[in-house]
Amino acid sequence: MINGSFRKYLEEAIGSDNALVAFSAFESPAPSSIRCNPFKSGICPEGRPVTWNAYGRILPERPVFTLDPHFHAGAYYVQDSSSMFVGHAFRELLGKIEIPAGRPVRVLDLCAAPGGKTTDIAASLREAFGDRFILVSNEVMKARAGVLADNVALWGDPNVVVTSDDPSAFASLPGYFDIIVADVPCSGEGMFRKDEEAQKQWSEDNVALCEARQRRIVADVWSALRQDGIFVYSTCTFNRYENDDNVGWIAQELGAEHILPLSEAMEGVIDTVHGYSLVPGHVEGEGQYCAALRKTSEVDSLAAMTVNPARGRREKPGKKSALPVPASLKSLFSVPVDLRQKGDMVIAVPLAIADDVAVAESVLHVLAAGCAVGVMKGQTLVPDADLALSLAYRHDSYPVADVDLQTALAFLHKDAILLPDCERGYVLIRYEGVPLGFVKNLGNRCNNLHPQGRRIRMDI
Repeated sequence: MINGSFRKYLEEAIGSDNALVAFSAFESPAPSSIRCNPFKSGICPEGRPVTWNAYGRILPERPVFTLDPHFHAGAYYVQDSSSMFVGHAFRELLGKIEIPAGRPVRVLDLCAAPGGKTTDIAASLREAFGDRFILVSNEVMKARAGVLADNVALWGDPNVVVTSDDPSAFASLPGYFDIIVADVPCSGEGMFRKDEEAQKQWSEDNVALCEARQRRIVADVWSALRQDGIFVYSTCTFNRYENDDNVGWIAQELGAEHILPLSEAMEGVIDTVHGYSLVPGHVEGEGQYCAALRKTSEVDSLAAMTVNPARGRREKPGKKSALPVPASLKSLFSVPVDLRQKGDMVIAVPLAIADDVAVAESVLHVLAAGCAVGVMKGQTLVPDADLALSLAYRHDSYPVADVDLQTALAFLHKDAILLPDCERGYVLIRYEGVPLGFVKNLGNRCNNLHPQGRRIRMDI
């Protein structure tokens, strides 16, 4: 049952004829879609292409992703096709911004969990700039931030830094970011087809509450965007209050100019006053709104002087700056890295972004940066699962065991496996060319190093 007020809001946002199509679509099942990782050689499920993403696929039916090793290897990400439109807008906007020479491109994904947009943005940045970018992926809710960090690790891009901070914390980085993407919390109208509870909880009061919260979030982070930087605003809702009205408010009150439309019209995508609305029935995916602005207001020059990428990390009292990490571990990576230690874990941060990571660590709660390499046991490294999944890992660093599907699933289930024909010691487990993780081969058995938190729990 569609709420009468919601019906009015949707007709107001996209027109009565368009709304009629949407109301009919709300009764149909939502399709499944995935987005392939262009930097991993895994095999993606087959499906029809997503118009606005070269790596997107709309699947004929939803498979059991849990039983596909490529899913666990980060070879693809399960993401709604409409949600991928934000990544399309981001790629279009990369051509509209000038990046100062001599430093990496700096991007913030402000409300990033569970990681769909982050992994899409990371792939786009890597295709455009190679290793010369840093993507700070933030989620204020601690539990959701843990999920985000795990999904980023599976995707494997070492230039993504995962943080968990309130948007106001980024005021400590005035004028720092070239692009900020904010997929702000909303009333969730675009999820009605997937979530009946979202329909039941919808109200005009909740829309007003979300509208005010979204303005607070944007205002809190606005100073972190440099002048002439780009702000991408998105929601998974339809009403004008949380969408066009808020984008107009940003332009007028915070100082910005609208820079969409995009260069090419997309079938089914509805133009709004300031952006684009994707609505079930018109597109195959769920609901999504997207708009973008260029910042015209100035950054406080005195505050900006406090942000110095070359100043180095702020060390906590009692923490040793000298790191007892063998320099030979750098040979595990295909790019130059800076080695550091976090507790017992050795971390490798790409040298191209080491200074920027240091800045982030000095003012933000950084959950993950670079790649977890492993734990030193005496002079021996016990390799971490994230090392195997990293795009920067050199795959010839450890012996490799190419396994069949049954063995791959047993490994991911954290069962005992045997590798009688493989040399002893630490071995990389690989399935159809994609690394899954490590075991320690003892000859008569293997110690399975797959993380307990990532193991397959269903009966295989």
